[in-house]
Amino acid sequence: MLSKPAWVTKKSGFEGFTMREFDLLIIGTGPAAGDAAKKCAAAGWEVGIAESREFGGTCALRGCNPKKVFVHAAAVVDAARRSDGKLCDAGDIKINWSNLVAFKNSFVEGIPKDSRKAYEEKGIETFLGSPEFISATQLRIGDETIQPKHVLIATGAKPRPLEIDGEELITLSDEFMNLSNLPKNVVFIGGGYISFEFAHVAARADSEVTILERSNQPLGHFESNLVDSLIVKSREIGINVVTEAAVEKVEEANGCYCVTYSKDGNSQTVQADLVVHGAGRVPNLSELNLEAGNVDFDANQGVAVDRFLRSKSNPMVYAAGDCAATGVAPLTPTASAEGYTVTKNLLNDKPIEVDYNPIPAVVFTIPPLASVGLTEGQAHATGKSFRVEAKDASDWGTVSKVCETTAAYKLIIEKETDRILGAHVLSPGADDLINLFAVVMKLNGKASDLKSTLLAFPTSTYNVRQMV
Repeated sequence: MLSKPAWVTKKSGFEGFTMREFDLLIIGTGPAAGDAAKKCAAAGWEVGIAESREFGGTCALRGCNPKKVFVHAAAVVDAARRSDGKLCDAGDIKINWSNLVAFKNSFVEGIPKDSRKAYEEKGIETFLGSPEFISATQLRIGDETIQPKHVLIATGAKPRPLEIDGEELITLSDEFMNLSNLPKNVVFIGGGYISFEFAHVAARADSEVTILERSNQPLGHFESNLVDSLIVKSREIGINVVTEAAVEKVEEANGCYCVTYSKDGNSQTVQADLVVHGAGRVPNLSELNLEAGNVDFDANQGVAVDRFLRSKSNPMVYAAGDCAATGVAPLTPTASAEGYTVTKNLLNDKPIEVDYNPIPAVVFTIPPLASVGLTEGQAHATGKSFRVEAKDASDWGTVSKVCETTAAYKLIIEKETDRILGAHVLSPGADDLINLFAVVMKLNGKASDLKSTLLAFPTSTYNVRQMV
C-alpha cells in the first residue's frame, strides 16, 4: 500500500495556482472508474476523482439505462398493436412522449448528486471539471495543480465529429431522450446501435423515420444475414433504411431541415423536423492535453495501453473503458472488466490481464439483435473447421404466440471440439438468451451440453435445444 501523502499547498510553477498530491487521480465517473476509486480509497489511498459533466457517467445518465426506458415504451406499444384483434383490443394505444421523458428522468435525476456523495462519503475528493496534463506527472483542474502517483483515464466516448456543413444543427442521442416532444419526421445519420434503437422507438411513436448509412451494411459487427432480416423488419414498420448514403450537409429552411446525401453518384435530399447523430463515437480525450502528459493516443482508438492497461508511453497512467485502445468492443461490461483489472494492478504487485471473452452485444431494437463470439466470416479467418446451424425461426411457437413475425439465428460450432464459437440471434428475448450462450462459451461447454440440458418450457431459452 502506498503511504498517505501529506496535503500540500505551495506554488506549482503557475502564478496563483496551488498543488495537491494524491495516490490516484481518476478522470471520469462511469463504469470503468467506480471500482478503482472505492477500492483504492478503502485500501488507504488518497484518491481524487474528476468529472467534466454530471457525476455518474454516460451509461447511467444518458446511455444504456435511460435508453432501455424508451425501448420498453416502444416494446409495450408494439406488443399491443401486433396483438390487436388476436390477444387484445389495443384501441388507440400510443406513446405519450412527455410522460415517457418524465418517467425516464425519475430514474436519472438523482444520480449525479447521489454518485458524488457516495464518493465523498468514502473519503474520495471530487472535482467538477476536466483535468488537463501540464507535464508527465502533473495535471491542472481549475486553479489547482494535481500531482498524483497514478492516473486512471476513464473518460468514455463522445459523438464522432461529422465534419459536414450544418453539423451544429444535429441533435445528439442524449438530447434525443430529453426532447419535450418527438417531431413527425426524424432522420438518423449513421446506421449503428444508436440509430437503429432510437429509430425503432420513434417509429413506434408514429414518427416518419429515415436512417442514412454510408456503408452498404449497417451494424457491421453483427452477422450480416441477421442484419438483413432486421432491416426488412425495420422497413415493415415504416423505417426508411438507406445504405451507401454519405451525408454531405444539413441546412435549415422554413422551420425544418434539409439533409443532403450522396448515393450512386448523385446528390439526394430528405426533409426532417429533427436530425439525430448516430454515426458512431470516438474516445473522449480532446480536453486532457495528453501530449503534455507524454500519453500516446489515437483520436479514433484511444490511449495506447499495454496488456495490463498501462499507458505505453507514461507508466504512471492507466486507461480503461471506451477511451482505451484495447481493440475490444466499447461496451459497458468491457469497461467494468477493465476498471476491475486496473484496480487489481494498482493494488497488487503481480499485474493481471483483462479476462474479456466472450463479450455479448445487443442492439435493442424490437425484436432485439444479439451476438456473442465469432461471425461466420471471422470463423473462416481462423482456419478452423466448423459447422453452421442457421434458420429462420419466425414460425416457432415462442415467436408466433406473441404475434411476432421476425426471428432467426445462426450458430458457429467447431467440428473437432463441438464448442460454440459464435451465437447470433434475432428474436423476442434474444437480449437475455445471448447470455446463456456467453456462459456456455466461457465454460468451454459443448453444443451437445446445451442439447442435453433440460430447460423450462415454454420459454425463449428452451429454443436453444432446437438451435444446436
